[in-house]
Amino acid sequence: MNEENADGTNGCGKVRTGTQNEAALLALMEKTGYNMVQENGQRKFGGPPPGWEGPPPPRGCEVFVGKIPRDMYEDELVPVFERAGKIYEFRLMMEFSGENRGYAFVMYTTKEEAQLAIRILNNYEIRPGKFIGVCVSLDNCRLFIGAIPKEKKKEEILDEMKKVTEGVVDVIVYPSATDKTKNRGFAFVEYESHRAAAMARRKLIPGTFQLWGHTIQVDWADPEKEVDEETMQRVKVLYVRNLMISTTEETIKAEFNKFKPGAVERVKKLRDYAFVHFFNREDAVAAMSVMNGKCIDGASIEVTLAKPVNKENTWRQHLNGQISPNSENLLVYANKEESHSKTLGKPPALPARLNGQHSPSPPEIERCTYPFFPGTKLTPISMYSLKSNHFNSAVMHLDYYCNKNNWAPPEYYLYSTTSQDGKVLLVYKIVIPAIANGSQSYFMPDKLCTTLEDAKELAAQFTLLHLDREHSLFSLDLCRRIWRK
Repeated sequence: MNEENADGTNGCGKVRTGTQNEAALLALMEKTGYNMVQENGQRKFGGPPPGWEGPPPPRGCEVFVGKIPRDMYEDELVPVFERAGKIYEFRLMMEFSGENRGYAFVMYTTKEEAQLAIRILNNYEIRPGKFIGVCVSLDNCRLFIGAIPKEKKKEEILDEMKKVTEGVVDVIVYPSATDKTKNRGFAFVEYESHRAAAMARRKLIPGTFQLWGHTIQVDWADPEKEVDEETMQRVKVLYVRNLMISTTEETIKAEFNKFKPGAVERVKKLRDYAFVHFFNREDAVAAMSVMNGKCIDGASIEVTLAKPVNKENTWRQHLNGQISPNSENLLVYANKEESHSKTLGKPPALPARLNGQHSPSPPEIERCTYPFFPGTKLTPISMYSLKSNHFNSAVMHLDYYCNKNNWAPPEYYLYSTTSQDGKVLLVYKIVIPAIANGSQSYFMPDKLCTTLEDAKELAAQFTLLHLDREHSLFSLDLCRRIWRK
């Protein structure tokens, strides 16, 4: 362990010397049996712990800790984080002066321990008036590579990336929605470690690096969202990708019903992917194994379980801070195929029906949250001072659009009917007062919904699409990003 020259304070606020700091750390090492090494601006405690056998813990076992007092060290921090479980490795970021840099990474031996640490230690008062923030740490090993020539095949891209960067494990390439012989103009490159990915990004990021004579775009891929195993065990919705644009929901339902007639409850198709809802989970799992790799209308499809997200987890932290909206039967916003979505492979995971309820879920690019610490300065603003990409629902976009055109807010009128099986079905009629006497006095979609939120969102979507067609004033880039069914 490197000698500390800086003075620090202990938990009681008393100043202690560098020698006292070293003594406290040595006592911690002797008590726990963990080693401690300082390198590359960080001090590692453990990794692995004493007696550890086998590989390191899997992804999802590490948490990020922010707002650590600069004069606080492992002898105070480790006992706090041991409350959540066994620590595999504690990495404290260090300044050259000997102070810490205010943040650390704690890797536990299981995902459950990491989640417990977030629950019990986020916003924990580690010293009087000093609150730390704890959230999941995403060890990203994937890069997004954009502006790739669309005629290049996976093997060509893989070979090229191996030539120019080290540690390449795989390349993920998706076919064009309109021409399955071409790629979408981007790929995801998987590296053997976060460090390898970071080194590759550093080499490629200046923006002057070329592949096949093209200047490529490089950034971190938006990481896949994690869904707990208990939730996944209840999923009975399949995600189907690589469909032909022309393939209909009826065709998909018929194909998935072949292995067991009547097993499919409904199908929702969006551009070249779809969600197939089953009445029973067992049928969904069986259909996944049977249908994965099958051809529908000449396209070889990929089938996986859809990943739902609980309502309280709809906003999730991830590395890139991008946002994009949501929702199942409703409006789907996404980057056009020719634009370069940085979301890794998986779809905008639409809500699965769990226990009779829809769980909203994130779209192509997940939204981002940040810890809200005491003392953070807040400034009142109007929603209309924001840009349209700050809104994640058609309802908000419609309100924003009306305001930008100096119109009164839209008026919503709710209607209901009853289905043959006794369900209450809902639909909204929307009136835009400023144009109510024009070519169309109201807007009402041709589909009914089972929830109030879905009905309102669908009506707003329907209205926006019609406004886009009928009013040249509608210049928001919103409707350019709507995928029409």
